[in-house]
Amino acid sequence: MNTYEDLKKTAKECGFTHYTKLDISTLEFRQDIRDMCNAEKCRSYNKSWSCPPACPSLDEMQEKVKNYTNGIIVQTVGDLEDSLDWDGIMEVGAKHKENFGKMRENLSKKNPKLLAMGAGECKLCQLCTYPDKPCRYPDKIEISMEAYGLFVSKVCTDNNIGYNYGQEKIAFTSCFLVE
Repeated sequence: MNTYEDLKKTAKECGFTHYTKLDISTLEFRQDIRDMCNAEKCRSYNKSWSCPPACPSLDEMQEKVKNYTNGIIVQTVGDLEDSLDWDGIMEVGAKHKENFGKMRENLSKKNPKLLAMGAGECKLCQLCTYPDKPCRYPDKIEISMEAYGLFVSKVCTDNNIGYNYGQEKIAFTSCFLVE
């Protein structure tokens, strides 16, 4: 079953620190956000199947999301020594990727059309095959919410979940949509 209670239980079991029901109608696929994924602002632009221009277009995403009725926003929030604690940021980011992978694997067993939107660039492969060969894991590719054109802080605000937890905290946010 795909009730919010089921999704919440799975999120907790997978190690996420925060989660809330996602109102699918709050998702706005914005070109101005997608435009931030460009060669001048992101080192992954045009270097991965999970990033623009290779990932689905905003129109494709809007069409795809119409089929979903339920979702959950998940976060991994961790402590930092200070706002410049790069090792701490990387550690919490790696934990989020681990949690995300566990939840995607768990949910995909019951939801073959699961739509998982991650945080940051895909890290499934050490070196992406883009553009020379097809993606090795098209069913597991991690496309970020931003690459889909979502303004993450607004998605959080619109769904009553925090985004900024203070100077000595870091939050990584992802979401899962189920039919």
